[in-house]
Amino acid sequence: MQQFLRIKSQYPDTLLFYRMGDFYELFFDDAKKAAQLLDITLTARGQSAGTPIPMAGIPYHAAENYIARLLKQGESIAICEQIGDPATSKGPVDRKVVRVVTPGTVTDEALLDDRKDNLLAAFVHFDQGYGLASLDVGSGRFVLQQFVNEQQLLSELERLSPVELLYNENEALPASVKERRSLCKRPPWHFDLDSCRLLLLKQFGVHDLKGYGCEDLTAAICAAGALLQYLRDTQQCALPHIQGISVENADDSISLDAASRRNLELDTHPSGQIQYTLLGVLDKTATAMGGRCLRRWLHRPLRDQSRINDRYASIASLLENQRYADLQLSLRQVGDIERISARIALKTARPRDLLVLRHSLSVLPQLQQQLVNTDNQYLEDLRLKLREQPEMLALLQQAIVDNPPVLIRDGGVIAAGYHSELDALRNLSQNADQFLLDMELSERQTTGISNLKVNYNRVHGYYIEISNAQADKVPAHYQRKQTLKGAERYITPELKNFEYKVLSAREKSLAFEKNLYEELLTTLASEIQMLQAGAAAIAELDVLVNFAERAETLNLCQPTLNTEPGIEIVAGRHLVVEQISQIPFIANDLNFADTKRMLVITGPNMGGKSTFMRQAALIVLLAHIGCYVPAQAMRCGPIDKIFTRIGASDDLASGRSTFMVEMSETANILHNATSNSLILMDEIGRGTSTFDGLSLAWACADYLARHTQAYTLFATHYFELTALAEELSSIHNIHLDAMEHGDKIVFLHAVKDGPANQSYGLQVAALAGVPQTVIAQAKSKLLQLENQVYIEQQSHQPVNQFDLFTAPDCHPAVCLLEELDPDSLSPRQALDMLYRLKKLLKNA
Repeated sequence: MQQFLRIKSQYPDTLLFYRMGDFYELFFDDAKKAAQLLDITLTARGQSAGTPIPMAGIPYHAAENYIARLLKQGESIAICEQIGDPATSKGPVDRKVVRVVTPGTVTDEALLDDRKDNLLAAFVHFDQGYGLASLDVGSGRFVLQQFVNEQQLLSELERLSPVELLYNENEALPASVKERRSLCKRPPWHFDLDSCRLLLLKQFGVHDLKGYGCEDLTAAICAAGALLQYLRDTQQCALPHIQGISVENADDSISLDAASRRNLELDTHPSGQIQYTLLGVLDKTATAMGGRCLRRWLHRPLRDQSRINDRYASIASLLENQRYADLQLSLRQVGDIERISARIALKTARPRDLLVLRHSLSVLPQLQQQLVNTDNQYLEDLRLKLREQPEMLALLQQAIVDNPPVLIRDGGVIAAGYHSELDALRNLSQNADQFLLDMELSERQTTGISNLKVNYNRVHGYYIEISNAQADKVPAHYQRKQTLKGAERYITPELKNFEYKVLSAREKSLAFEKNLYEELLTTLASEIQMLQAGAAAIAELDVLVNFAERAETLNLCQPTLNTEPGIEIVAGRHLVVEQISQIPFIANDLNFADTKRMLVITGPNMGGKSTFMRQAALIVLLAHIGCYVPAQAMRCGPIDKIFTRIGASDDLASGRSTFMVEMSETANILHNATSNSLILMDEIGRGTSTFDGLSLAWACADYLARHTQAYTLFATHYFELTALAEELSSIHNIHLDAMEHGDKIVFLHAVKDGPANQSYGLQVAALAGVPQTVIAQAKSKLLQLENQVYIEQQSHQPVNQFDLFTAPDCHPAVCLLEELDPDSLSPRQALDMLYRLKKLLKNA
């Protein structure tokens, strides 16, 4: 317990897996916590201060499964192994922590999602802004960013979605960051600028960071240094696969905030079903590396039109003569070189990793040949990066058997002929079976015991077994070893001597094979940089090949990007809805121009307003990741941001109502959108009273049209907003068509010019299954209200919609209404009058 507590004191916030024989044991609070999280038995061992010590354990050979479950729950595990020899140790066997497994530092294949980056991130706040560093330990991809405000940081954290986030324990966390799991506080000196810079210079072997473009990004450098220090502390080894660092600027990509990523359902869906997301429809990549690359592209659409056009051109080249089909077949034979390379560098690669790497390297010449004569510079550059590795391939072919065991400790990994000394040791142990057969025959002849057996088991070693019926024939030089129910087991000096030779040969063989395996990993690690470059090229090629296949299969077209403002989509479709819907999808046009900046969309619920809006954003996004789009034609000018305000949700944990969330998202759009932004606004103002909601919706639309002048799709059920088109020429009305058939409604899903003529609310309610008695009562009430409005309009009296709030005749608001001439008011004047009435009522 003293040894355990001494080691545990170094890892107070980490579960300590303490090796005892064939088990990892946990004690005290660790045992209680693990028993609850893993649903394992909590027992006790010994006492401390008169109280039993809680204990829980797991078999060491099954540790991976338990570690995976703990990591998913945000826990970190310190692996404490026996490093001393139990045979020579006096007192407890020496133990030490050999590595710490955390959610962001895990590299084992079984513990990772093969199609999703597993990011470790660190951030720090400096006077000039926020620094953020992110690292995928499994690939060595190390990225720096620096932001001027907290909103940019939070948006980027949402995009990256790190599984573990490091922060300075002396700094206050932003509210939304506090809700994240796997937060890890680090001491402030880990973020010291000079120390962090020196750590990075030493890691990359350079004199300064100018070559990486981050010399002046002091906040980002501090975040990167703290991250690197944490990785060294947990892995307890060098990190040769982290070869460099790259800088990403917010201006290089189209910005999407957290709400927009969620609303557009890029790679997550409320149901948890990946097939209902854009990624689920788009991802037919052949390799895990390609799948991860596609996800990164999807979350970071580019603004550099030249890079995007290069991707378009490569897709067009791959579509010629269906060149992509052969490439896909070849790519399916390539394993996850990226993560295997990292495990080789960290000396954690398993024998079957090397087998996968060997097979993948053998495919490279075929891939290169298939990329010859493509007449496309982008693909030619990728081909040159797919450098063949004949020496490495030959080494792996010579060193590794065709069907190796899972672990090196099981032996039988290194192929025969690779090393003569290993072959000699193996021959000695492998010839034991023949020796036993020869000895058994000889002893039977010598003793006359026909059923005498010479055998071996792991517990008792070698022995001669004779049944009790033949006991009188046992020679005098046989030494009794074990008594069984119907037989006796013996050993002879000759057999004992052979046993020593064979068992020592087996031990030496396993130890020698392990050393050879370590040397092999060291040799392979010297070529890590070339492996990583090749893996990155394969991933990018896989995504482009996937885009070509999707373009042909899903009938996608190549967009046209230019510098002229506007967005024009001809017969656009929603890629996901089209794939999962059982009925044919109705394509629709969309046209924004410099003089046409806002479309006010009306029409019934279920009519397709939200689908039409989302498909516009998804088509623009797809165009800017270099993918063909679901339309007959598409032209797009510069886009800097995509914003969405769609759907209703609350945030009870933060004390925010549905309406508060809606207004927060709206405020973000109004503050940050520009004239090059694409904005989707759906049903603004529905979370409050009619007048409040209408006023807010009107004011937001007016502000976006007059001041922001962004490309805006503004869906609403306030038909009063359609009057905005009369005031501003940049606003146009469109609607989603529907028609009544008897008491039912038929959605046509076609976009038409002009406002809708009615909302069809009762028909949609009936379609949803609202009881007919309720529908009938609603119809009756609707008729009553419409008649009341008609009568009051005919008598030139103001419509009184809120009888419950009508004050006595002497109320100032009533006097104002009596003096009001509605027919003489412009929409703007009517809006101002509503505010005056509200103020009068509030002050009453």
